[in-house]
Amino acid sequence: MGRPGLNRRQLLGGLGGLSVAGGFGFAALGTGADALASSANTRVRYWNLFSGGDGSNMIAMLDAFRKANPDIAVKDSTLQWGSPFYTKLAMAAAGNRAPDLGVMHLGRVTGFSPGRFLDPWDVGLLAQYGVREEDFNPALWKRAVIDGKLYALPLDIHVQLCFYRKDVLKKAGLLGGDGRMVPVTSPDEWFDVLKEAKRATKKGLQTIGMWSSDQNFQWWFFVAFYTQLGGTWFNGPNTEVTFDTDKATQVLEFLRRHIADGYANPGFAGAAGAEQFVNGAPFVWEGNWSVPVYSGAKLDYGATPLPPVFGKQATHAESHAFVLPHQSDRGGATNEAAHRLAAYVVTHARQWAAGGHIPAYTPTLSTTAYKDLNPQSEYASAMDHQATEPKVWFAGSTGVLAQRVGPIVVSSTMGSSKPETAARRMKSALTQLLAMKNPMDGRTAAQGGAAA
Repeated sequence: MGRPGLNRRQLLGGLGGLSVAGGFGFAALGTGADALASSANTRVRYWNLFSGGDGSNMIAMLDAFRKANPDIAVKDSTLQWGSPFYTKLAMAAAGNRAPDLGVMHLGRVTGFSPGRFLDPWDVGLLAQYGVREEDFNPALWKRAVIDGKLYALPLDIHVQLCFYRKDVLKKAGLLGGDGRMVPVTSPDEWFDVLKEAKRATKKGLQTIGMWSSDQNFQWWFFVAFYTQLGGTWFNGPNTEVTFDTDKATQVLEFLRRHIADGYANPGFAGAAGAEQFVNGAPFVWEGNWSVPVYSGAKLDYGATPLPPVFGKQATHAESHAFVLPHQSDRGGATNEAAHRLAAYVVTHARQWAAGGHIPAYTPTLSTTAYKDLNPQSEYASAMDHQATEPKVWFAGSTGVLAQRVGPIVVSSTMGSSKPETAARRMKSALTQLLAMKNPMDGRTAAQGGAAA
């Protein structure tokens, strides 16, 4: 921390090695187009990556903030999700043209050179606006702390879920008295459930959609079940790989069995699983962002964290978080307004929960309004059972880790490699990544100050 920042040319050269430039294409959409010309006393430039349903919910929350704070003009811009967003944000920080407030996936913060491309939050100022550490899940808050400073303010967690059709499961005798799916605590119990559900499924439909050939989803599912087994990735200083190939093989065999036993159709790639679910397939595994889709289709369905088949509850989780992109002159009224805006959105996240995300601000979870949300309230417990990627620079949504290891998981799930072979390849890839230098600052994971 405190080292001189990279210039734009150096940064571009480093990022280019990760194939993330992509022409820097992005969509500068937003609702505060006239903010810079308004008569408000303070103006805040805010970059986010929310489109679709997320985007409309965020716009509604920003409009509510504007109404409650007429002295602050918010200029919000929605950029293209994924690598183009992170590239542009890094370039803006390196060129001292960063927005006053931004959004990142929490898993990417460690790799974004905190202290050089990100400024720390003023926790005292956040407290003045009603945001305190004790109002967040301890593990989630800890992930946002690097070298003793808070570099990200969590807005939510978004998790991988097991969506289920209540009408089909009722026919199969798989609904409990509470109207929810029967509990599952082992691989054998899970495949017994799939067997019964298949018998009650209309001809031509698969039993479960699980994004079999998608590297991101397969990686997320692996993280969940490997965490259930108590698997680890690296030692504390991030100098050695502790990845357990025996446990990894168990997970890979479990994922593969869905196809080998005929419950998942490998030909139904991507969104086809969601389509099958809408048409009557009993199960689909995917992110909580699909809640608006299934609710909009008027389905009789539920959603629960991925089944704890290996005994311990854990489902993959990421988090959208507010960050302060580095500004050489950060401070004053604009910085205070950025803190106020982020705190407002975090503490008024009922609207955000409508999109399926679990609000990070835990007082929201105990409100009647949130408890009345279905199926959101059914899987809110995932907040206490998060399976996250290791806290290293190459992890996080759309990060290098998923790009390198995700395809290996897919090769096992789809049957082109044996699970034990894939497990060894995963460990080899992790060993290579641990030795790699972060293009943001030229440091390996062991040198990056990732420990909270």
